[in-house]
Amino acid sequence: MDKQDLIKIAEDFVENSEYNYINKEVAISEKVVGMKIFDAPIFGFASADDEYFKSLKEPSAIGEHFMAPKEWLPEAKTVISFFLPFSQAVKKGNKRDMEWPSEEWLHGRIEGQVFINKLCTHLKDALISEGFDSIIPSLDDRFWTNNNGSEHEAKFTSNWSERHVAFGCGLGTFGLSKGLITQKGIAGRFGSIVTELYISPDKREYKDIYEYCSMCGKCAKNCPAHAISIENGKNHDLCLQFLQETAKKFSPRLGCGKCQVAVPCESRIPVK
Repeated sequence: MDKQDLIKIAEDFVENSEYNYINKEVAISEKVVGMKIFDAPIFGFASADDEYFKSLKEPSAIGEHFMAPKEWLPEAKTVISFFLPFSQAVKKGNKRDMEWPSEEWLHGRIEGQVFINKLCTHLKDALISEGFDSIIPSLDDRFWTNNNGSEHEAKFTSNWSERHVAFGCGLGTFGLSKGLITQKGIAGRFGSIVTELYISPDKREYKDIYEYCSMCGKCAKNCPAHAISIENGKNHDLCLQFLQETAKKFSPRLGCGKCQVAVPCESRIPVK
């Protein structure tokens, strides 16, 4: 199995899996029945020995609690990261009302994450069937996130960060909203796998962590929680408070995503 084999498996799964389409049983309303959640993925690959992953243990990055690839899988050779851009239906829907998340976006956030987990599992199974042990850190029993818990004294952290890993795999750089801007934009979600299969690493076409962000401030203007500013970046507490409000209003779903739509980086790298 090589890089192109893996990408083809993922593309076929995204296009044909029933889980990438909203069915009548889970649909919030009739208008989203049959809606496609994600378009074709883009991939990035990095060596499990890349010094970048070790640097994420620095306090200025994530911290000592970040688990490097070989801590998840001792014989790991490659870190695979992918970005699934939201479909036009999901992005367009979330631009209708800039106060609350749309039905399309709520499905993208919740059913979309279910689909990402299934895609990761599908790819992991394909790798294992070829004889290459592989794991999905975000689905591993050792994974934790501290957004609301007390696992670690610092809030808004975890021992595996999809966005930081995607940066290391060459997929893109951070934006003012702390999302990651890729060749397909910022509106979408990430997944990753650590595997014993060797795949040649992709070159990171950037140096600065905010290199792709034009700092236009449009995401700050869009934010209903006023959690983003050019001067101070993103206030995670304000963002979380608003997400908790959406969780009450739209239970069992939640979401927002206004910083990812109607912005120059929605579907591409913005022109500076």
